[in-house]
Amino acid sequence: MFGIGEFFESIFGPYGWIGAALLVFFIFFVDAMSVPTLPELFFVIAFMMIIAPTVQLGLLLLGAAIVAEVVGVTLLYLIVERVRVPERIKKIADKYIKFLVCSDERMLLINRVAPLVPFAGAFISLVDSWKLSRALLYVVIGCIVKYGFILLMSGFFYTYFSSGDAQMYTIIFIVVVIIVSIAAAFLRKKKGGLANENC
Repeated sequence: MFGIGEFFESIFGPYGWIGAALLVFFIFFVDAMSVPTLPELFFVIAFMMIIAPTVQLGLLLLGAAIVAEVVGVTLLYLIVERVRVPERIKKIADKYIKFLVCSDERMLLINRVAPLVPFAGAFISLVDSWKLSRALLYVVIGCIVKYGFILLMSGFFYTYFSSGDAQMYTIIFIVVVIIVSIAAAFLRKKKGGLANENC
């Protein structure tokens, strides 16, 4: 396993399921607030920290990811709301969102596949047409779909392969997911000007 994974496992691993959930919450919160953290990778690291991962563990981690995303996005939104952001910055944010394939809150759902909207909480605050409640709905739906699928694939590997092979295949799968996401984001940016109010 990656050195960074071993580092976090040494901190959170001794606490079992609670430690795994705290790791997921911490990584997803930081990712939602400011720093890209490759949450997909840490999600499966937390899942594999437990010797015999179960469906219940997967649901716990999915719940921790959802709560962390909602808290992180909402907190960043509230911070930006309290800051006097220059109108020029708001116009740039609005222009950027209109440049994307979807210009309303549904872009946060697409963002799970093609990560083009960093600091989602800030964009929710800056783009006048976006509403926090609707944006959070798409954040939650995206989280359930993406990380639910990752859990399904991880469960498949653990069911049909030995523990060591399952870990290897799960990590390879996550690396592929990350590469596809980066490629999708690159292609969307390259095409540009594709915004559609009815996406």
